[in-house]
Amino acid sequence: MIPAPTETTQLIDRATRVLIGNYARIPTVMVRGRGSHLWDAEGREYLDLFAGFGGCVLGHCHPALVAAATEQAQKLWHVGNTYHTVPQIELAERLNRFAFPGQAFFCHSGAEANEAACKLARLAGNEHSPKRWKIISLNKSFHGRTMAMIAATGNSAVKAGFEPATPGFMQVEPGNFDALASAVDDETTAVLMEPIQGEGGINTYPADYAARVRQLCDQRKMSLIFDEVWTGCGRTGNWFGHQSFRTADGKPVIPDLMTLGKAMGGGLPVGVMFARPEIARLLVPGKHGCTLGGNPICMSVARTIFDVIERENLLAHAKDLGEYAVAHLAAEKSIQSKLHSVRGQGLFLGIELKEPPVKFVERALGVGIITNVTAQKVIRLAPPINIAKSDWQRGLDLVVQTIAEG
Repeated sequence: MIPAPTETTQLIDRATRVLIGNYARIPTVMVRGRGSHLWDAEGREYLDLFAGFGGCVLGHCHPALVAAATEQAQKLWHVGNTYHTVPQIELAERLNRFAFPGQAFFCHSGAEANEAACKLARLAGNEHSPKRWKIISLNKSFHGRTMAMIAATGNSAVKAGFEPATPGFMQVEPGNFDALASAVDDETTAVLMEPIQGEGGINTYPADYAARVRQLCDQRKMSLIFDEVWTGCGRTGNWFGHQSFRTADGKPVIPDLMTLGKAMGGGLPVGVMFARPEIARLLVPGKHGCTLGGNPICMSVARTIFDVIERENLLAHAKDLGEYAVAHLAAEKSIQSKLHSVRGQGLFLGIELKEPPVKFVERALGVGIITNVTAQKVIRLAPPINIAKSDWQRGLDLVVQTIAEG
């Protein structure tokens, strides 16, 4: 006897007919979220330890974000960037307050923000003679899936099938300063790097690496671009990931350009390219644009995210929970034989196993937690940064259980 179709199977059947299969989707349909919890079409509840690839930085349906979106939706939806709007101004002011003095360009995604940053870096390079147009990024990096950002990404699997690559991009080994310095020539205009590599496996750098890259960029008159699409908006325990970088005399390492996405909109499509004024001046009318970028509803929500993080002291919360997790996982005896390392900052963590786990994400879902695996054997955890400590502890116990039973 053929079992009656469930609501999930019916929905997936409909999806299969009308959606392109470019995502490796799990046969589960999520229908509701609240805080750090999700529910599927069959009523099963899950603890979300990945926050929609980091986008839901304050969890699902945060009351303050719902209120901000609702209030703005009743006031002004969209007018285009021929005009100023208050939400854009207020969000850019917050970036100046929490990052560094700069000016913002708003778009929809991190990939678009990275495109804008690379265009601006080339404009800066064009002021030199000979003109500079090459951009160096790092192996194991990920900067997006546009044609240019595929070329900027240091992962051959992302590039496969889209050759020939957009010219002007090359990669060197991450953390190897000598390799980076050797790759610079008279046509190099910028270095593009993530403060912590996300898709590449939550990879960090030697303590002095970023400061040396900053010094090199200054010496060679190049732009330093920090791709903060994953590490922005409090995820690492700082407002932005690069704020943990310091020079030998303790001064912060500040980029010329910073790109943001994912958490910036709390799940809504927001990307930002934020640049120091001396380089931002080059992006004059006609050089770049985005029809719906800076949409008032998205801007109101993004502005409110900064307010909530500050008001609820969530930077310290993310830092404390991250330190707890690293210590807890590293000391967990039941997984020591399988564990290679635990790394990351704040609530942006990677658990690297010695061998690739078998269907880890599916098995984790079976015990009620949402996770991710990247670089074949790195389990990524990036929950909402306001997750309750009790939920975080329970989630970690279920992660450990799933690793141990794999």
